[in-house]
Amino acid sequence: MQIIFSIVSVLWMVYVFFRVKQSIHMLQLNSYFNNRLWRWMTEHWSKVVPVHEWLALILALLILFEWNWLIFVIALLGLFVPRNKQEKKKLAVTARIKRLITTIAIVYLFLLATSLHFIWNDYPLSYAALVIALGSILTYGVVLLANLINKPIENSIKEYYYKDAKRIIDSAKNTETVGITGSFGKTSTKFILDTILSSHFNTLKTPNSFNTKIGVTITIRNSLKPYHDVFIAEMGAKEPGNIQEICEMVSHKYAILTAIGEQHLETFKTLENIQKTKYEIVETLPADGVAFLNRDDQNIMSYTPKNQCRKVYFAIDDKEADYLASNIRFHNKGTTFRVTNKEGTLDADFETKLLGKHNVYNILAAISVASEMGVPLNKLQLGVKKIQAVKHRMEIKKGFGNLTVIDDSFNSNPTGSRMALEVLSSMEGYKVLVTPGMVELGDKEYQYNKAFGEYAANACDYVILVGEKQTKPIQDGLNEKGYPEDQLFVAKDLNHAISQIQALNRQDAIILLENDLPDTYNE
Repeated sequence: MQIIFSIVSVLWMVYVFFRVKQSIHMLQLNSYFNNRLWRWMTEHWSKVVPVHEWLALILALLILFEWNWLIFVIALLGLFVPRNKQEKKKLAVTARIKRLITTIAIVYLFLLATSLHFIWNDYPLSYAALVIALGSILTYGVVLLANLINKPIENSIKEYYYKDAKRIIDSAKNTETVGITGSFGKTSTKFILDTILSSHFNTLKTPNSFNTKIGVTITIRNSLKPYHDVFIAEMGAKEPGNIQEICEMVSHKYAILTAIGEQHLETFKTLENIQKTKYEIVETLPADGVAFLNRDDQNIMSYTPKNQCRKVYFAIDDKEADYLASNIRFHNKGTTFRVTNKEGTLDADFETKLLGKHNVYNILAAISVASEMGVPLNKLQLGVKKIQAVKHRMEIKKGFGNLTVIDDSFNSNPTGSRMALEVLSSMEGYKVLVTPGMVELGDKEYQYNKAFGEYAANACDYVILVGEKQTKPIQDGLNEKGYPEDQLFVAKDLNHAISQIQALNRQDAIILLENDLPDTYNE
């Protein structure tokens, strides 16, 4: 009997492996912050501790009262080995994850040794059963503990990397750094600027959505070389001070502030905090630095920076801007527009494959910087023409049976989602919106999602919402506008939504995919 129970204890470790993998994945999706993971845990207890694990604990407690059901407990655990759903964003097995797994493994090996000790030293079998049951139920707790234990190690490793990156970029005397931030548009602007500048300079940009201090650090340490003329660093923030830390490391000369909006309100709390944080990119510029600011953005213009460095403004609506875009035309192959500047040195037409007014802002910001850096007009125009859509950001493609798809699924915000609907409404065809709504908007999440529903009512022929609970505000907005019920479908998940797109059987359908929430928001 002891041999059987020993084998069962070892098999339990296999079960724990799957549960730990899920827990670590959620920690990674929550940026390794214990407080964020804890908040997610409090909202998803059924995922943190599945029903079968509660049953295992209850049965283990019964064994304490001489109910020798240990074999049944283990059988129950074996029947309910967790089945991983298809993940939108896979667990990235980084060096940090490997260190975390090592610490977690030590904890569970201790629990396994404890269980085997009870089994082989004639303790009541209920003791081993309790260790197994609690070890399963407390999986997320073990991950939180291991992350806390590893924190001093991770901080010291990151500090070493930061200092090394600072050393590398300080030694690159011929490299000028352009910092880009904003509540939205920063990643697209980064790719656009890189496309334009690379026609004239040797450039390096932070890849994909690498916009944290560690992301910028990795780029510098792995890729920055003495021959790079320009380093383009995207800078994101979820807390005050995040952008300043990156700026102090990269010593940027140019700064682009794309827009300021009410995003990540769960951590920033107020718009004023967001403004101050985004403006860190301007406040940290040197005396000869240049800030490029969106003059049409009220939240940018309502803030007065202390830094007296030069400011260059770009706009579409405000005619007082230094760089102005006009005569904007959207068509099925992209957008055309004209750009002029106050100095009279630029007055030319541009064409791009990209769609949307917000992309005109992004391109205009890049043109402003490139023009100030001396890129000639012919290269500006060629660069704009060569710009490719960033994946999942207003990307036009074919899908769902050769239908036209506007893929804006990377993320969503109140301004960007409205502009995406404006583009959809301007297209010819049967206009279909697919969305789970917007998140991380704090107390204003309901308000903004309801407004999104009201805009959608005027722009769409059919609406597919993903997730019944989280899309309730959008449903309320649609209902307030009297949107027909037979033109609304609420899907359980994305696969269910895709099935409904196919069921529509409309070859003239144009599908707008607005946002795709990470696994942490699965209902």
